[in-house]
Amino acid sequence: MTAPSSTQVPARGSGDRSEPDLRASGLRLAYDDRVVVEDLDLVVPPGRISVIIGANACGKSTLLRALARLLAPRAGAVHLDGREIHSTPTRQVALRLGILPQSPAAPEGLTVVDLVGQGRAPHQTWWRQWSSADEEAVTAALRATGMLDLAARPVDELSGGQRQRAWIAMAVAQGTPILLLDEPTTYLDLAHQVEVLDLVVDLNRRERRTVVMVLHDLNQACRYADHVVVMKAGSIVAEGPPTEVVDADLVEHVFGLRCQVTPDPVSGTPLVIPMGRHHGGPGGRDA
Repeated sequence: MTAPSSTQVPARGSGDRSEPDLRASGLRLAYDDRVVVEDLDLVVPPGRISVIIGANACGKSTLLRALARLLAPRAGAVHLDGREIHSTPTRQVALRLGILPQSPAAPEGLTVVDLVGQGRAPHQTWWRQWSSADEEAVTAALRATGMLDLAARPVDELSGGQRQRAWIAMAVAQGTPILLLDEPTTYLDLAHQVEVLDLVVDLNRRERRTVVMVLHDLNQACRYADHVVVMKAGSIVAEGPPTEVVDADLVEHVFGLRCQVTPDPVSGTPLVIPMGRHHGGPGGRDA
């Protein structure tokens, strides 16, 4: 596979792009004898950006793994387009749902274009090998993520932000209507965090891709989410638009953090201002 030319016509991929239906009911998720999620129900809003938030070890990434068919539930089920996801053939799932796990690693020397090309694997069969449609889908993904000029570069030579965009490009090339992203801003500096999250919004707005992300930063979650899912101790305690869900009482209940919540002067979304032990007085710094 060679680096695509910038003159090629973008394409979204040949997968089914009908509006997806992803939901969970009565989920019980565990690792060995340790139950992490119990009796959880969730309906993912189609065509929107949903962000799962909560304190460490509350079950955020575990829930995302179950939605991605990477973790089988002990009870309950995840349904994709009306079918139980664990009884659906792997290739059919991969044509509808793509996932970017935490801190993915590429083989040494693998180029960006070859990494992105791996996103087309679900579209390959023994009678249908690499095609012009695949080439166009890879080109479109590279262009959408701003990686076209870096297509021939080895992934392990890229900066953190570029590397993350390359992995997102692979998920984009897969052509799925659902993207699941597990902490896509981990280890990135602030500028690259914003760059990656803006890219996710672009993909959602342009192509109506349904996105579910796990994020740690509450203010980024409020700014970029259409729908927040708030978890505590393996359960969903609140969900909905950030402006209707996130307030000081919720933050204290979920994170044990006293704070003030005010409108973000840039986006108008909730802005969480933590107090802490040294900055909780009414006039600013405690005496």
